[in-house]
Amino acid sequence: MRACVLRGGGLVVDDVPTPLPEAGQLLVRVLACGICGSDLHFLNHAPAFVAMTEEVRPSMGPQAAAVPTLDLDRDIVMGHEFCGEVVELGPGTAGPTPGTRVVSVPVVLSGTGVHQLAYNNDFPGGYAEYLLLSSALALEVPDGLDTRRAALTEPLAVGLHAVARSGAAARHGAVVVGCGPVGLAVVAGLVAAGVEVIVAADFSPARRAMAGALGATETVDPAVEGVVDAWRRLDGRRPLLAFEAVGVPGSLGQLLRDVPPATGVTVVGVCMEPDRIVPFHAIAKELDLHFVLAYGPDEFAGALRAQAEGTIDVSPMVTGTVGLEGVPGAFEALGRPDEHVKILVEPGLT
Repeated sequence: MRACVLRGGGLVVDDVPTPLPEAGQLLVRVLACGICGSDLHFLNHAPAFVAMTEEVRPSMGPQAAAVPTLDLDRDIVMGHEFCGEVVELGPGTAGPTPGTRVVSVPVVLSGTGVHQLAYNNDFPGGYAEYLLLSSALALEVPDGLDTRRAALTEPLAVGLHAVARSGAAARHGAVVVGCGPVGLAVVAGLVAAGVEVIVAADFSPARRAMAGALGATETVDPAVEGVVDAWRRLDGRRPLLAFEAVGVPGSLGQLLRDVPPATGVTVVGVCMEPDRIVPFHAIAKELDLHFVLAYGPDEFAGALRAQAEGTIDVSPMVTGTVGLEGVPGAFEALGRPDEHVKILVEPGLT
């Protein structure tokens, strides 16, 4: 099968073996797969990603079993925001029939254990014509839900998890720093939670416009006005929740310095470099600080359901589609935030 492969520190499109489903697995033809900001980070910081994972592995407990030990000298097929069509069931497997559209948390079960699909040498992700999923984890896409929207289930689930972890409710105000796909999913999740005053900040005018379209009360250019200053101008009374969705050094430190006392700060941006904060800023104001990653299976299912029922629609964030041959160029384009927010890979496109 054709796939976009991370090889030798770069992306190449090549033929790779088509995976064969074993018992309990599904062979799925990829219909659409979103390019995630984490994939951009991984492409640029793969050695650091591997080193930091191994540093934290001893303290991860049972969760470590699902995080593969990566060999960067071997091929990796990324892509974990996918929607696909069942092609074949493994031996003795009960599950969705061929032709059924499915999504899944990016995990596959095999006879050797639990395997994360995001970054794995042995199991391809969604930047390929086919991938393997576990029948027990696959969720059928409801009739009437567009395939491209279904592929946004995973990034929406990240945002919904961050909002849930923050404890957001109608009594809160919120600021969101960063209007990439995760920040936009946070905005959508805050709206769904009943938060009425949401200020979103990004340097990109296109991304600010997207945040407004998804329900942000106000959007600001941080070069012109601070996001917390804008919140004070609009409201300043409600208990504040702040979300860091940028993942670059300095962003979290500035947020801790600027927010008022008793703010809940949720870090959802993945910073791949050493950063520096001043703990006194958080101590002096008794800030609550949360770090979040991914979501639970129930939150993933909730993200799919919210889209199917029409209560949340994050499809405006899709600004482009490419076939497999276009993936390397799409990664380059996503490095220029004024051009794109979310690009979907559709292997069937030529």
